[in-house]
Amino acid sequence: MENVFSDQQTLHPTIYDSPKKVKPTAKPALYTRPQSYLPVYTNLASNKLTIAGGVAIFHVASARVVLCWHGRDKYWFLPKGRRDAGEESGAGAEREGFEESGYRNRLLPIPMRHMQPQAHRPTSAAVNPFVTEPIWTQLVPLNASSQYLLFWYIAETLPPDVEAQMNLQSANGQDDQGQAAYQYPPKFPLNLTLCQRISLEPNGYEPVRHKNTGVDAEEALYQSFLLPVDEAMQKLRGHLQEDVIRGGWEAICLRKTMER
Repeated sequence: MENVFSDQQTLHPTIYDSPKKVKPTAKPALYTRPQSYLPVYTNLASNKLTIAGGVAIFHVASARVVLCWHGRDKYWFLPKGRRDAGEESGAGAEREGFEESGYRNRLLPIPMRHMQPQAHRPTSAAVNPFVTEPIWTQLVPLNASSQYLLFWYIAETLPPDVEAQMNLQSANGQDDQGQAAYQYPPKFPLNLTLCQRISLEPNGYEPVRHKNTGVDAEEALYQSFLLPVDEAMQKLRGHLQEDVIRGGWEAICLRKTMER
């Protein structure tokens, strides 16, 4: 995760605690949804804009989410980073999620309010109410003349059979440096319900966390943990990333209800 923010303490005012525990509080603070700012006009040349993606990776069966810990700078965060040239933003978010946390993941279609039109020729007669659009978008200045555009997505850990398939593909593919090339996961099946998805895992299944997936010295400092949703939100309290998790989990629960 490249550090595009000049002051992490300003952005993470309440999440500096040990990766092993949550600091106790006298009473839980009232939740306030982050502000959605007014639209803006701006023009940015290609060399003045960086496009990135971040992801909240849920293990739906155990109601947990992946959170990363910066071992040097001592703060919690959701994985994110720049998409590669020619890469779709959602796919870039999946890849960054894997590189920074070690958990393979894929975007999870969820119900959400959005402003994107339906495809003119949908693949099925019924319009799917679940989408993989960004749940939040941030515009952050990199400097006085450059902009950072960040899309936040909701994803899930992979089921055991897909994980095994990805392991095989990774073992058979290498990049120009002889390293295992990143393999993009298959999309979440359109006709699969969340209950059916959960049933693909044996009881007590623990998603695989791969080691040494970071691509540079900075990412080698990261640790990752699968934490209960409420604990993860507490660690990110006051930050937009808290609402990425909150909104993602609420949408997952709503999808379960809609599929009954």
